[in-house]
Amino acid sequence: MTMMLPQTRRWFAAATVQDPQWSAESLVGAKQGRTVSVVLPALDEEATVGAVVEGLQPLLGGLVDELVVMDSGSADATVEVAAAAGARVVRRTDVLGEFEPRPGKGEVLWRSLAATSGDLVVFIDSDLVDFDSSFVPSLLGPLLLGRSGTRLVKGFYRRPLRLESAEAGNGGGRVTELLARPLLSALRPELAGVVQPLGGEYAASRELLESVPFAAGYGVEIGLLLDAHTRHGLEGLAQVNLGVRKHRNRSLLELGVMARQILGAALSRCGADDRQAPEGLTQFVQLGGRWMPSETDVLVADRPPMREVRAARSA
Repeated sequence: MTMMLPQTRRWFAAATVQDPQWSAESLVGAKQGRTVSVVLPALDEEATVGAVVEGLQPLLGGLVDELVVMDSGSADATVEVAAAAGARVVRRTDVLGEFEPRPGKGEVLWRSLAATSGDLVVFIDSDLVDFDSSFVPSLLGPLLLGRSGTRLVKGFYRRPLRLESAEAGNGGGRVTELLARPLLSALRPELAGVVQPLGGEYAASRELLESVPFAAGYGVEIGLLLDAHTRHGLEGLAQVNLGVRKHRNRSLLELGVMARQILGAALSRCGADDRQAPEGLTQFVQLGGRWMPSETDVLVADRPPMREVRAARSA
């Protein structure tokens, strides 16, 4: 059996928190003047965003200084539900008006840096079911109390494939196991110890987030991981066990589009840039017993580091 690189094994032991015990109250004093923003990216999440916001409300005014839902152009009542639950809602068109809005998660996470001010930023997906607010102190613990060089903390968890099943399955995270993990093993083996490279729950310093580009759509998470590693090495990374993460699962066709964006973000950061390739994906669907091609536009472009945007604005 092939083992992880010795450096990776040492990092895993030093930077992985398997049983986080931090409470929100215990971390307030450790902020030492630093502020915390929690950002929830949302697109048509009226069914779940309210409960996630309500779960975070007790942290406001203590560990958390601001709570923002970044709306990505929802056509349902996401904005109204989030506001009613107590979040400040920012539409993607409300900030950085000089940039024409693009679709996708990476876009609203990038824009959230212009809509928030926290020294530390926690990202939480808004489609979570049975949300546990302990995710936030667990993610902030290594930044506030851990190694001084930590810049990015990734959450990891068990991901049941079917929400309606009580079975202790691990079938979620299919793109992680079929694409991201093999990709990192081949192109950035030092990151083999990252349990959930694509996980949507993570925390980072604003200094890191504003110094790196943001990949489009679902490429944003692997892009941030690779950029953080490039700039700060394994010493800049940590990861925390968040237990169980439940959210809606996507079809294989949707996962294919997701995988293409993730692949584009990873290749461009690992010396195998594919930005000259057509920004599209051909998939096949069965109609009346016949297999027919289906074309999907897939954006694989980065937004510039927010630090550069701010500098250009002030020039």
